[in-house]
Amino acid sequence: MESSPLISAGLPIALFIIMIGIGMTLTLRDFRQVAVYPKGMIVGTFAQILLMPVVAFGLAWLFGVSPAIAVGLVIIAACPGGTTSNLFVLLARGNIALSIVLTVSASLITILTLPLFTNMALQHFMGTEENISLPVGKTIAMLVVIVLLPVAIGMLVRTRKPELARKAESLVSIFGGIVLAVLIVALLYGVRDQMWDLLKQAGPSTIALNVAGIALGLLAGRVAGLTQRESLAVAVELGVKNGTIGLMVTLTLLESSTMSIPAAVYGVLMFPIGFLLAMYGRRVIPKSNVAHAGGEV
Repeated sequence: MESSPLISAGLPIALFIIMIGIGMTLTLRDFRQVAVYPKGMIVGTFAQILLMPVVAFGLAWLFGVSPAIAVGLVIIAACPGGTTSNLFVLLARGNIALSIVLTVSASLITILTLPLFTNMALQHFMGTEENISLPVGKTIAMLVVIVLLPVAIGMLVRTRKPELARKAESLVSIFGGIVLAVLIVALLYGVRDQMWDLLKQAGPSTIALNVAGIALGLLAGRVAGLTQRESLAVAVELGVKNGTIGLMVTLTLLESSTMSIPAAVYGVLMFPIGFLLAMYGRRVIPKSNVAHAGGEV
């Protein structure tokens, strides 16, 4: 599944602007709080890095999918949360600082764990083993440019011009919502001819993986005694994956279009499901809680 020019060119620019806006809702105190009370970061990272691939192995067996689809399912499960997860956490009124920390930490750790789980899946389902590796420099550069740099710019604006930051805050979630809506339409249009085939092959197992990730995040947060905003951040990070990395591994490194199907289907379905989670967050978390914690959405 190839990206349309709208997605490949427009999405990084839109995300950069959104991440500046997200930065305007944050202060250093928010990140300090994540460091001082690291339970959310530990629970989220552990669930994302280890539990999600284990769930994918179980679902592949449960749904009896073909070996290539099973490998693809494990690969997308082992991918980190994407930068759009930070936007969903903003819309859901979750803990944005925790979401950003989880995106960055998981993306760096999966440089090691994603090839490991991919090789395990290849051996288990197909009886083959290929030593794959991810481009370390490229992954770090992408995180710096699309996550860390714009957030730092936004935080600087908030420090220097708090009034401007306050006015921009409400516009960020509106702009973010529009970007996500356009993205869903563009993705659905891009796969309109293959949609039925893709859903038939990987739809049930992929939807189950997405819902299981969100449920696992909410459950792990509750068991660990995290706040509602922290639990939502963990749930979104587990549910909204970086499908681009999944497609890169399956199409570029493994050269298998069949293995790429779960990543392609997941990349489309995670958006409407993420929207439902954001609506749930807005219902259970009062606006006053977010404003009190720093940032009003």
